[in-house]
Amino acid sequence: MNRKATTGVAREIAVTVNGEPRTCGAGATAADLVVALGLVARPIAVEINREVVPRARLAGHRLEDGDRLEIVTLVGGG
Repeated sequence: MNRKATTGVAREIAVTVNGEPRTCGAGATAADLVVALGLVARPIAVEINREVVPRARLAGHRLEDGDRLEIVTLVGGG
């Protein structure tokens, strides 16, 4: 659900993260979402709309309304 200011500009966008609906501010980046989810210090892999996005590019990847993200945390072990 988009909330629009009187200018008609979206203030929030709707995205899907690991199958769950979520909203974030318009203009948010994938890195912003990683911070909001508390995953900054964890090893993760991020897929946006079926494309793997390297962690180094998350800050430059602006989220759009309707984006579908899969975020997987990596666990070491043997």
